[in-house]
Amino acid sequence: MTLHHETEAAQLRLPPGFRLKAFDSVGSTNDEAKAFARSGAPEGTIVWAKRQEAGRGRRGRAWTSPEGNLYTSTILRPGRPAAEAAQISFVAALAIADTADSVLPESAEVRCKWPNDVLVNGRKVSGILLESEGQPAGGLAWLVLGVGINLRHFPESTEFAATSLSAEGAPTMAPWALLELYGAALARWYGAWSDHGFSPIRDAWLRRAKGLGEPIVVRLSDRTLTGTFADLDRDGVLLLDRDDGAGRQRIAAGDVFFPPAVET
Repeated sequence: MTLHHETEAAQLRLPPGFRLKAFDSVGSTNDEAKAFARSGAPEGTIVWAKRQEAGRGRRGRAWTSPEGNLYTSTILRPGRPAAEAAQISFVAALAIADTADSVLPESAEVRCKWPNDVLVNGRKVSGILLESEGQPAGGLAWLVLGVGINLRHFPESTEFAATSLSAEGAPTMAPWALLELYGAALARWYGAWSDHGFSPIRDAWLRRAKGLGEPIVVRLSDRTLTGTFADLDRDGVLLLDRDDGAGRQRIAAGDVFFPPAVET
């Protein structure tokens, strides 16, 4: 782990209540943020690294982390039950989508894919990973929001096609400049969630939702379902109207694909 060059970090303007811990290289920004959280670092602490040597995504998947993209993990202390705090993945998706919108051409289509992906012109441009720790008396001690945004690079061989902001027409910019935009968007949406709950987040997410009202394929741990993406429930669960006549099903965890991209 090496400290980040101070000149770049000094240029950053973060919203009130946010502070930066910047590094050239870490194993994982989430691991660093968790260590800071356990040692009492306040809410709004952002760990930022130029590259990760052992980045990871949802369900333990490896996250390729070459220099030139944005890798951050933010310490949050939402004071909510774990089930409610999981809604922060939607908060993060909206923040990433706004960030992408602010640097891409107007013609670019920025959408959210359940549960926590952001797509630009149908390709994945980011990753979100939430990790948390409970308190002995109940509730969360802290939550770490890990976000990676493909600014310059993206993996070529992935199950769901990926892209980068640069590949979709964003101007050349430094990761710290993108972090400034993302920090402002995160502060805005996290504030909305903290003050008003999930309802405004859900409404905004649905306006950006990819596949709403259309056929989707949902891959679960033990089976694959097909149906229509009917809605997002009040707790963030996907509502699927199944093709097999089994009615509407609540799905709390799974991977969504859009036919005919995946054979079922």
